[in-house]
Amino acid sequence: MPKKTSNSSKAPVLGGLRQAMQENGLDAYIIPSQDPHQSEYVADHWQARRWLTGFTGSAGTAVVTASTAHLWTDSRYFIQAEAQLSGSGFELQKLTVPYTAEHLEWLCEHLPSGAAVGCDARLFTVSQARSARRKLAEKHIELSFSNYLIDDLWADRPPLPGDEVFELEQKYAGQTRADKLNAVRSKMKEGSCYLVTALDEIAWLLNIRGNDVECNPVAISYFLLGPESAQWFIDPGKVPDRLKQSLEQDGISINPYAGIAEALRHAGANQKIGYQPEALSVFLYELLEAARWMKTPNLIAPLKAVRNTIEKENLKLAMRKDGVALLHLYRWLEDALDKGASPTEFELGEKLAGFRAEQEGYFGESFPAIVGYTGNGAIVHYRAEADTAARIRPGGILLLDSGGQYREGTTDITRTVALGPVSEKVKDHYTRVLKGHIGLSSAIFPEGTTGVQLDILARQHLWAAGLNYGHGTGHGVGHFLNVHEGPQGITPNPRTSRGQTPIVPGMLTSNEPGFYKADEYGIRIENLDLCVEKMETDTGKFYTFEPQTLFPIATDLILLPLLSTEERQWLNEYHARVLKELSPLLNSAEQAWLEKKCRQV
Repeated sequence: MPKKTSNSSKAPVLGGLRQAMQENGLDAYIIPSQDPHQSEYVADHWQARRWLTGFTGSAGTAVVTASTAHLWTDSRYFIQAEAQLSGSGFELQKLTVPYTAEHLEWLCEHLPSGAAVGCDARLFTVSQARSARRKLAEKHIELSFSNYLIDDLWADRPPLPGDEVFELEQKYAGQTRADKLNAVRSKMKEGSCYLVTALDEIAWLLNIRGNDVECNPVAISYFLLGPESAQWFIDPGKVPDRLKQSLEQDGISINPYAGIAEALRHAGANQKIGYQPEALSVFLYELLEAARWMKTPNLIAPLKAVRNTIEKENLKLAMRKDGVALLHLYRWLEDALDKGASPTEFELGEKLAGFRAEQEGYFGESFPAIVGYTGNGAIVHYRAEADTAARIRPGGILLLDSGGQYREGTTDITRTVALGPVSEKVKDHYTRVLKGHIGLSSAIFPEGTTGVQLDILARQHLWAAGLNYGHGTGHGVGHFLNVHEGPQGITPNPRTSRGQTPIVPGMLTSNEPGFYKADEYGIRIENLDLCVEKMETDTGKFYTFEPQTLFPIATDLILLPLLSTEERQWLNEYHARVLKELSPLLNSAEQAWLEKKCRQV
């Protein structure tokens, strides 16, 4: 069970918010989980929803009215939210469909016509605002974005992070920032500016990294690119003098973070500013007349997603380091269990972070490790807490999904292993997941193929047995950046931009089918696959995937008769490569362990 939080201090805060709502003529107030940059992980300064409710999950929306308080979140967090909301004054509302704004339907049902709903304009995008206004207007409810009520209530609010940024040298980035700026400018409409709000896109564009957000090596900032100008809006104290000089040599001026508002106001009267409605905050949008804004496709994400030659070579180094760290972890676990110890899921995650930290160039986890033993493995985004984590024993199966940040690249890997005898049913499910993983990884597909077209390859063997999994199959991965990045992905949802983006050579995408038996076990097998060109024929170019992750896939869970000759060949070739790449980095005992895990099937 997740750790309960003490919410005895929440009642006065909730009362203060309601008083502020009354003074501002508001019948309800929405507190989301976002920051002004729509980041997946947000700095403590923007954790208002967590501060107000006590709920620490990464996804959720709180709504407060004069007499009620609710929190909407998805099934990943139902158990956690119920425990952490206890005594807070907030009631859990379980999302029927993840990532949807079901709180708007609730407001339409429970507020009278003519009511007013407030929220922070910095935390909602233009597209979110338009959608919310349309929905609430059906019941003649007004949506106001000029209410910053939390600012006055949160007395001990953490400041914005102040850590220095650093330059990612060209030996890691593979391309100069000047070349990247020119590449983006070449895609801009003549005479226009381009506003960048996404932190990972700014970090990539400027070849800088930071430490402002947990797991993501980014810095909180904005960037405004003109035909001949380039302005970076960041706390100037965070930029070392040497880097500042280098940036200035590339024509980039450094300005205070809050200066973005003034810069937009003083942009040339006839100059259009390119933006994406799904990325730009209402606060910034409303600084200018609507006619000054120009809806523009994302000019950076497609460039960032395609690895250059140096990035590809560095990624291989990162994968070797990660493979060694995982080998140390699994050997340690086996030894601990053999000696009668029973480490907890939390301790195992901490141990893995320690082994990764021994690798040169390690910068931290790419996301909090998901260590799920037996039934906890069926909770897709489970996060073990120190005082409630399950003890791992010699029996059942363990799902471990983790990743590291290295100067050479970002990793994300899931392995499912048996810690004792398992049933034929478990093996059947595991083998079907593996067949889907292999089917996707070995696919050959024509130029223009999208992630939604490929998704069925990972699910077909589960579907044949009436089984499925409720998450997407793959996401893009950054290069020493965010572990979850676009524009591509592998998903069954045809309406998402990730599902509609063609997969092209150089894109790195996760391949992670799974199956989950509630309260019993979870199975997931994940590698990061690089798209490469396979061949060119009279009908066009064809691509395939090349696994980059280097660690054995458990073979003692496989029902071998279910694997085809081609699938066994894929697995044997993969293990031969893992053995070849990692063996030179190991001592004799470690090599012997790896040889056993990579034995041919």
